Amino acid sequence: MLKQNDCEKAADFLPIESIDHVEFYVGNAYQAAHYYRLMFGFDIVGHRGLETGDKEKASYVLRQGNICLVLTTAFTPDHPIARHCQLHGDGVKIVAFRVKDVDAAFETVKGRGATVVQRPETFRDENGVLRAATIRAYGDTVHQFIDRTRYDGVFGPGFEEMNVPAARGCGLAAVDHIVGNVELGAMNHWAGFYSKVLGFEQLVHFTEDDISTDYTALMSKVMQDGTGKIKFPINEPAEGKKKSQIEEYLDFYQGPGVQHIAMNTRNICETMRMLQSNGVCFLRVPDTYYEALAARVGKIDENLEEIRELGILVDRDEDGYLLQVFTKPVEDRPTLFFEVIERHGSRGFGIGNFKALFVSIEEEQKRRGTL
Repeated sequence: MLKQNDCEKAADFLPIESIDHVEFYVGNAYQAAHYYRLMFGFDIVGHRGLETGDKEKASYVLRQGNICLVLTTAFTPDHPIARHCQLHGDGVKIVAFRVKDVDAAFETVKGRGATVVQRPETFRDENGVLRAATIRAYGDTVHQFIDRTRYDGVFGPGFEEMNVPAARGCGLAAVDHIVGNVELGAMNHWAGFYSKVLGFEQLVHFTEDDISTDYTALMSKVMQDGTGKIKFPINEPAEGKKKSQIEEYLDFYQGPGVQHIAMNTRNICETMRMLQSNGVCFLRVPDTYYEALAARVGKIDENLEEIRELGILVDRDEDGYLLQVFTKPVEDRPTLFFEVIERHGSRGFGIGNFKALFVSIEEEQKRRGTL
């Protein structure tokens, strides 16, 4: 594990306030919205579709804490959204950043080599004005810059509020990080993109020696913005005896894309009990992992027996400790999954858990016949 930054040092020339939302392209947005409502506790707060005058697509806006997900589907098979779903299955298309000045952000990234998808546009309705622009990232994923300072509606022009009973929230509070998988040899290119174009810096670099088992391995670079609040790990496969989880993802997603979204909680034990009772399926590491846990991580506030019972992983670094769990893939294709994480000072990503976690992932790959 290397902590020195071998990418260009971030100058924070592109101030980003937060991750505004993550938009998924899906085959059936209505059903997907209710899946995330019932399984993960998201409230469905907004809708766009035929009833609001959109003849091409339907979208649902979901919120929990500071997390905003948008699920969008197309009405016709030749629409770009439908083609995206046909190629990739359901997956993340847009990771949007909230900024104060879209035009300034756009000109900055364009001047630093970004590939333009959509120049700054203005959208208006009775609730105000929203401005947005879009650039290309890895695979078919894009980044959007959004200015909401003059908009007061539910999400954006064309959306209406949804009259849906409040969900049973699960304590998910914010996006902690979003992980992208890229093809072999592309990690350094995309780490350089985030450094040069968006002003991110490298927080840590994991090598195949850090993330490997007897059969598979991967490499990862974690990029973060100038505030340290937005973190994007970028994974690529490393050579191994068998097919790694990254190669499996790339095969089934048909290229690079978002592998998983990590969401913070203030009480991971409570969140886990709620998610499990809702039917969310999690990876489970071998029970031997917990035999040496106390000696490895030292004193933590949580009850170790409860941690073992719930299958929660724990790791410690020089800044503190973290607790984390990973769902199984939430699509029929073994692609997108979610992480739930609670941090107690630690800024890391659970390197002490990698070995046990990857063994668990490989067991799932064996069951699928893809290892």
